[in-house]
Amino acid sequence: MAGRVSAVRDAVSRATVLPFLLRCGIALCGVIAMSVAWPTQFMTSQYSTLIVLAAIYPAIAPRGRGATVSALMVVAGWLIDTAGFNAPVTLGRVLTIATMLYIGHSLTALAAQLPFDAVVNLDVPGLWLVRTLAVVLVSAVLTVVALGLSADLAGDPFLAATLVGLAGAVGATLLLARLLRRA
Repeated sequence: MAGRVSAVRDAVSRATVLPFLLRCGIALCGVIAMSVAWPTQFMTSQYSTLIVLAAIYPAIAPRGRGATVSALMVVAGWLIDTAGFNAPVTLGRVLTIATMLYIGHSLTALAAQLPFDAVVNLDVPGLWLVRTLAVVLVSAVLTVVALGLSADLAGDPFLAATLVGLAGAVGATLLLARLLRRA
């Protein structure tokens, strides 16, 4: 135990600004996503500490499975809020959760490659964040357009097209997974 405390103390003393700010961004995105997804009753109860710890864990250890666990907890909170507490599904909440999850996941991927004491030019995370924000913007616009079309195209053909699209996405994922195993 003393060895771990010493290792943490050494890492904190050698930490540089940019990796620290990346980890702060990861924690902020996680906390925002959790607080938007989970019902207010949970966020103001004794469970809020566990929820916030799960949100900031990927910032502390970006190389582990913390980002996946945190994202799954956001989804669980969303399901509990919408299905269990009958909260309305609003476009703002959906876009906020999706944006925070994507930015947090992207920053976690970058932070996993940067040690605490890395000296990095500002353009590296800057360009990374610009690309991430471009993906978020395009996704938000496409989501709004798709929702507008879904209201106009509601019915059996739209349901069939949605199911075919989901099957295609699952098929592409399985194909990519199989190709990655071969490589």
